[in-house]
Amino acid sequence: MATRIYKVLTATELNEARATGRFEGSADDRRDGFIHLSAADQLEDTLAKHFASRPDLMLLTVDAEMLGAALRWEPSRGGALFPHLYGPLPLAAVLSTATLPLDVDGRHMVPLGAPA
Repeated sequence: MATRIYKVLTATELNEARATGRFEGSADDRRDGFIHLSAADQLEDTLAKHFASRPDLMLLTVDAEMLGAALRWEPSRGGALFPHLYGPLPLAAVLSTATLPLDVDGRHMVPLGAPA
């Protein structure tokens, strides 16, 4: 499986996580019982389906190996295996953080160095 995975969250959620050193999950994550993450090839569809036109988003690049057994790859959209984290996301596992600005058509622009 991928060694780098990605989490999309709001700037407010990231600031709250920085206060404690870990991300406890969005309202959707807490409802579902795990933190939703994406592999590189899933990121574009995740942004379009769940975060369309949201102007306040951040992208975390996460070292999957640092998450240990709490990370599970499970079937989701169309049967594809998605990374799900059962427990908080420690910010120590975050390799980089970037903003996700919108282009003129309202699509998120993934920064250079992150998956397209």
